[in-house]
Amino acid sequence: MLAAMEDAPSPIYCLVAGGRTVWANAGARGLVTDGGELPLVAGRPLAELADAVIGTGRAGTVRGPLAVGGPAVTVALRPVRVAGEPGAVVVIEHDDPDAVPGRAPAVDAVEAAQSSLLPPFLPMLPDLALAGSYHRATSVRAAGGDWYDAVPLGDGRVALVVGDAVGHGVAAAGAMSRLRGAMRSTVLRDPSPAAVLAGLDSFAALMDDVEGASVFYGVLDSGTGELVFTTAGHPAPLVVGGDGSAAFLPVTPRPPLGSMPGAGTPVHRFVLEHGATLVLFSNGALAGSSSDYAVALERLVSASQEVLGRPGAGDPATASGLAVEIAELVRPPQDWPDDVAVLVAHRRATAQEPLQLDLPAVPASLPGIRRRLTAWLTELGMGENDRVGVMAAVGEACANAAEHAYRGREPGPMSVRAAVDPDGVLTVTVHDDGTWRAPDHDPGDRGRGLLIMRQLVDGVSLDDREGTTVTLTVRLRRSPDAPPTPGNGAEGPVIVVDRAGVRPVVRADGAVDEAGADSLRIRLLEASHGGTARVELDLREVTLFSSAAVRVVLAVARIARDEGWRLVVHAADGGVTRQVLEVSGLGGLVDLR
Repeated sequence: MLAAMEDAPSPIYCLVAGGRTVWANAGARGLVTDGGELPLVAGRPLAELADAVIGTGRAGTVRGPLAVGGPAVTVALRPVRVAGEPGAVVVIEHDDPDAVPGRAPAVDAVEAAQSSLLPPFLPMLPDLALAGSYHRATSVRAAGGDWYDAVPLGDGRVALVVGDAVGHGVAAAGAMSRLRGAMRSTVLRDPSPAAVLAGLDSFAALMDDVEGASVFYGVLDSGTGELVFTTAGHPAPLVVGGDGSAAFLPVTPRPPLGSMPGAGTPVHRFVLEHGATLVLFSNGALAGSSSDYAVALERLVSASQEVLGRPGAGDPATASGLAVEIAELVRPPQDWPDDVAVLVAHRRATAQEPLQLDLPAVPASLPGIRRRLTAWLTELGMGENDRVGVMAAVGEACANAAEHAYRGREPGPMSVRAAVDPDGVLTVTVHDDGTWRAPDHDPGDRGRGLLIMRQLVDGVSLDDREGTTVTLTVRLRRSPDAPPTPGNGAEGPVIVVDRAGVRPVVRADGAVDEAGADSLRIRLLEASHGGTARVELDLREVTLFSSAAVRVVLAVARIARDEGWRLVVHAADGGVTRQVLEVSGLGGLVDLR
C-alpha cells in the first residue's frame, strides 16, 4: 500500500498534532519548503487544517489555491491514528491536473491503463521471433485503444492479433481490454479465423463501446510458415522478404466489428518464407500530417525495410526490439495524433541445433558446461533473468552427478542435452550412469538438490531406473520491449550479488518495480542456492519498492523459514522501503536491520 501511495500522482501526508510529518509520499515531499514548512491552502497553513481535523475527530474538505497564486486544489483530510497517536491523512487533488507544470496525469493514467492490459510477455518459439510495441499518441485526447496480442495454440502455432478500439482515453483502454478478453475466450474454443471473427462480431454488436473496432486476426504455423488470417475494417498486413522486398498482403474489405451483421468472414492464406517478416500494425501507424494514404504506406514500408534490413535483425538476441524500432521510425516523438501498436513475426532462416555435451562426471567438468550452456542459451535469445535461473538449476544437477553419482568408484560419464520444442518449451536433461542417493538431510522430496532446482525452473523430474536422469523444463517467453517515455529517464534497478563477506549479500539500487522484482527473485535464489543457504538482502539504496518486490521477499523468507534460517534485510530507518516491509507483515519472517 505504501509503495502505491509513494508513486501516487496526488501529494499525501500523514500528520500528527502541530503539523509534524510522520510520512509523506514523493509528491508531498516536493511541496515542503527548504525550511520544512508545509504548504498553504486557500491562505491557511496545511498544519492548521490538519490540527482542526485532529481536534474534532471529523473529516473535512478544503478548496482553494495551493500557495499564493498556485493552481486550484481540493484537500481531503481524514482523522486516523498515526504512529500510535491522533493524526490525519491529507490528500491534495489538483482540480486541473493537466495544468500542473511538468506533469500530465491524464496521459499517464491512459498509458498506465493501456500498458497494464497489453500482454505481459510474448511466447518464444524456436522457428519464430515475435516482438510487440505500443506507443501512445502525443495528446491524451487521442491516446488509448490500440492493442496487440500473441496466443500460443500448441503444435508450433500462434494466434496473432492487432486491433484498434473506438474512441480514446481510459474508456477506450477498457473497451480494448474487453475485446481482448473476448478474443482469448473464443480462441480457447476454436482458434480458426472464421470462428474468432464471428465471435468478436457478436460480442461487439452487444457492446456499444466495442462496436466499430477494427482488428487483424491470424494463425501462423511457425513450422510450415502458413498464415491463415482475416481482417475487419483493418489495414492489410505487410510482409518484408529476406531479400528486402516488401508487399502488403491482399485482403477483402470488410466492415469493422459489430457494425454490419451478416457481413461474412473472408479468410486468406499465405506462406511466410524462411527469413521473411510479417509486420502487423494498428491504424495509428498510418496517421500523420500528410493526407496522402499512399505516402503513409510508403513511410511504413521504408521504416520496416530499414529496420529489418540491418545485419542480424532477426537474431533471437536482438529480435525483441524490432517492433519498437519500426514504430519509432514511423511515429516521430512530437505531435503524433494517434496510438501506434506494432506486432512483428520473423520466421527464422535456420533453427538452432540442440546442445549435446558428453563429459566425465567430475567437478573439473562443471566450468566447461557453464560456458557452453551459457553461450547456447544466449544464442537462443533467452533473457538474463531466466538464463541465470536455468544455469543455476543445471549447475546443481551437474554438481550432484559429479559429487554423488559414482561415489566410491571411478568417475563415469555425464551428459547434458538442451533442446526447445516447437511450442517454445526448453528441456535440459542431465544424465549419468551412476546411482541416485538421497542425502542424509532429506527436506522431504528426494533431496536438497531437487528443492533448489524446483525453485529456479518450471518443472523438475527425476528418473533413477537406469542411472540417473534429471529433466528440467522452462517455458520460454519474452517481455515486450517498452518504447522510451518522453520526460522519463528512469532506468531499472541495479541488482548485484556481493560475495566478499561471510555470506552472499544481494544489493539493490534504484526502483525495484515489477520487472525489477523478477531480477531480485532470481538473484536471491541464485545466491541462496534455491533458499537452502543463508543470504542477506540490502535495500538501503532502493528508491521504490513495489508490491511485486514485496511478494518476492515474502516468498524467499518463507523458503528460508522452512529451511531453518531467517533472511536478513537491511533497510534505512524511517525510509519508505522499511515502512513497506513493516506494513507488509515481514517483521515476523525476516530480520530487519
